[in-house]
Amino acid sequence: MLMNWRPRGFRGRCAREASRVEARKVKVVFGLWIGLSGVGFLPGQATAADRCDQTKPNDPECVIVTGKVSVPENILPSAAAVNGPFGLDGNVLDIPRSLTPVTQKLMQEANVHNMRDLLKVVPDTYAPTDFGAASLPEIRGQLGDIFEDGVRRQGGNNGFGLPLSFNGVAQINVVKGPPPVIFGTTERVGGFIDLIPKVPDLDKAQGYSELSDGSWDRFRGQFDYSMPIEPGRSAVRLSYEQRNEGSFYRFAHYHSQDFYGAYRLVPDARSQLDISAELFHVNFTDIAGINRPTQALIDHGIYITGQGVQPNGSTIPGPFAVISPTGTVQISRSNVLTYPGDVDHDTTYLAHVKYQRTLAPGIRLVDRLYYQHLSRKEISQDSFVEIIKGASSLENRTELIFDYDLRLFGIAIRNQSDTGIDYRYNQVLGYSQFDTEADLPVDLTGPVSNRFIPLTAAQKAQLVQLKPGLYVSPGAGYGGQYMVSDTTDSASHQLGFFIQQKVDLSQHWSVLAAFRGDTYFVTARDPVPPPGYAAARDSITRFLPAGNASLDYKPTEALALYAAWNYSQSTSNSIGGGTALGADGKIDPTNFSTENLLYEVGVKYGPPGGSWYADASMFEQKRALRNRDGSNSTILARGIEAQLSYQPSKRVFAALSGSYLDARYDNSIAFQDTAQVADAFDCSRPDIICGTGIGAPNFTEFLASSKRLQGLPRYQVSGVAGYETTFGLGATLALRYTSSFPLDYLETVVVPNQYTLDTSVYYRYRPTGTELRVDVFNVTDQKNWAPVFDGGYFGATDAFPELPVNVMVTLRQRI
Repeated sequence: MLMNWRPRGFRGRCAREASRVEARKVKVVFGLWIGLSGVGFLPGQATAADRCDQTKPNDPECVIVTGKVSVPENILPSAAAVNGPFGLDGNVLDIPRSLTPVTQKLMQEANVHNMRDLLKVVPDTYAPTDFGAASLPEIRGQLGDIFEDGVRRQGGNNGFGLPLSFNGVAQINVVKGPPPVIFGTTERVGGFIDLIPKVPDLDKAQGYSELSDGSWDRFRGQFDYSMPIEPGRSAVRLSYEQRNEGSFYRFAHYHSQDFYGAYRLVPDARSQLDISAELFHVNFTDIAGINRPTQALIDHGIYITGQGVQPNGSTIPGPFAVISPTGTVQISRSNVLTYPGDVDHDTTYLAHVKYQRTLAPGIRLVDRLYYQHLSRKEISQDSFVEIIKGASSLENRTELIFDYDLRLFGIAIRNQSDTGIDYRYNQVLGYSQFDTEADLPVDLTGPVSNRFIPLTAAQKAQLVQLKPGLYVSPGAGYGGQYMVSDTTDSASHQLGFFIQQKVDLSQHWSVLAAFRGDTYFVTARDPVPPPGYAAARDSITRFLPAGNASLDYKPTEALALYAAWNYSQSTSNSIGGGTALGADGKIDPTNFSTENLLYEVGVKYGPPGGSWYADASMFEQKRALRNRDGSNSTILARGIEAQLSYQPSKRVFAALSGSYLDARYDNSIAFQDTAQVADAFDCSRPDIICGTGIGAPNFTEFLASSKRLQGLPRYQVSGVAGYETTFGLGATLALRYTSSFPLDYLETVVVPNQYTLDTSVYYRYRPTGTELRVDVFNVTDQKNWAPVFDGGYFGATDAFPELPVNVMVTLRQRI
């Protein structure tokens, strides 16, 4: 057997003459790689050896040296660049996973402004509202994670209410299933979105400004401008967004400001440096929806009145309160569980440095350095408290990508190796208290004071006073005398090594295999121990493996078939991504052994330069669901997904997607705030409801079963289409449909089939770049409902009324 390693790009006499020089370069590469893992980037100096042939597409000696910012006119997934998840220079057809790139064009036409808007254009992304402010995507019936240009962003506690802005985003890549080993494992494995940031234009100055005004005094403004500093070599881009929005819902608002800046430097033909920074501040209202979700409420808007009474006779909402119905009313859908005077302020700032360089022919380096800091203050009148004094994350990932031919029996086999080192540090100081919430006893039709939950002396004795009048849980139970939530002062160091190998076995067949190992060093302590107690503390060290593999068959340039496998062990985190102690003052080892297993097969078709794209996939995935008490349940999900995109010209486009999902508990326990809504009522008015009288909330644990996961429709269909005349007048139409689903575990309440129809009309005057647009959402004014939280925990407690028909008018001007 004769084996000969030969970098692509070396051919004939030039390769032989340069062999000794390049051998010395390769030795230097590994030294540079180790040094870069702690530095972030290298200076690039243009020399004769740095020249590359930029006329050749995908020349391995070149890096991308342009940064156009004009809004892409193409919505086809096959036309979008996808770099990162499975290596560089990616195309949808070459990626062995279900994937939807949401281009800037599609974001604009389909009005994708927040996480839940993704269900308009991406199959299998139906999501609960997460108390009106979803901060994480929901993919394949489970939480997904967020990456920014290939690096994981810090999210909230299990998806609870930390919104983000798309102000600095140029494209959103939605990938189904767990992140591949290059990105690293996460606890949220339904899928992930990779936010591709805006970059400056190296060639010319351009930008736009946008103003919007909508129903309920919703005002939005955005300014985006890019200009070269040294044309062709360096440029800068700035973007600012402000939202001052009232709300359809009582006592609710959303006020935010986002500042984004980006800098690009191309010092030579082989190097590229991108630096970006963002500051996001939001002041918003947490919305829990409408409580007491009986079938009559879902079908007809009929609400049962009467304030709950605790076993001790108190009418303050609390555990095991029982309601004696006093009547029924047609409740306003705007009358939701909100509280005047609630506080929820969040601030996030982050910085991202990405350096790329061709070190030698066939050898490329990519280094990413990422920092994020999050702070939060939420104090609610229903006694809920979540304060994140600081959640800081620092990550540096360095990759070396080798492109080479391996000769086997005289046959050249193309290879690409991607190997790297990843270090991540996370530190969280946070305080929480969620043990005294009680939604079901509250009568929303009564005075607002019905909603307040002042703490009793007995409850205060089980908590710790953080400051006068503010009580939180300590970070441990101290013999069961104290309530335990997510309070923690924790730090983790994560060190990972990975390698991914792709081999083109022939012109049509290729195989990919990857492995990663991460070692976690975690410490946690109680930042507010009760008086007289020494602060509980613990530490743990764990090694977590992960791997993925795929087999690809591409009979033609336009058609690809694949089979994929992914296995990972990941962590289960708490407030701000930190690690909390248990009631016993110890770190639970099971938080570091949440296993996830995926099998997926799919087919993709996209003719090069064609006008349409289609794909379909089937999958089976086992994953862990983090329960509210910190334990994990296993979920088994099986499904089918498909999407079709068509764009014969820049003036006509259409996208259609559909999915089937069967998600079940895999012989696993389940939890709910209350077993069923009838538990909150007695049977004193059987003409209204004959309840069980158990009282609510009653914190029910269901025995292990294979029941269907509540809060998820089996079928979803979405579509969007647009047409623009030659003189600039255009319109779009978007439709979303979901099949019926049980709201609670026992399936006592069912949300019926639902649909939403949105439309827009616009006029674009291209000579000046002026556009006036009118969007009408929920045109037919459907009375739709959604779950409020992932995993169905509040399925028998609350339901979220979707917005009625509403209008947004937008004026956009090119600069």
